[in-house]
Amino acid sequence: MTYEIEKSDAEWREQLTPQEYAVLRKAGTERPGVGEYTDTKTVGVYSCRACGNELFSSETKFDSHCGWPSYFSPLAEDRVQYIEDTTMGMRRVEVRCAKCGSHLGHVFEGEGYDTPTDQRYCINSISLKLRPAGE
Repeated sequence: MTYEIEKSDAEWREQLTPQEYAVLRKAGTERPGVGEYTDTKTVGVYSCRACGNELFSSETKFDSHCGWPSYFSPLAEDRVQYIEDTTMGMRRVEVRCAKCGSHLGHVFEGEGYDTPTDQRYCINSISLKLRPAGE
């Protein structure tokens, strides 16, 4: 897959902290409950930390109590990319930034949350950057 923003591995390593690189470029996962946006209620827009692509609105963020920020939909479907993930002995759907290919997290369906889409975009805080409304 090609992306609008393409960088070499060395360029990504230079731009990102080691922790950001491990999650965004190597599809790692931050530990549950430690991310800066897990419990944030600030109104604003969440963008990809690697490229700035606007991905999620605080209006779609909800408390799932899963240990990571959760959203019931992206700002627009063309902002994210979906990849089938069969690691860890299960079928999951990985969510990536459609602009740079960075790993964001996973999306789950049918878990019974009272949301308009019955989906939970379980996203690593370290993959995001919040721009509060009015800034």
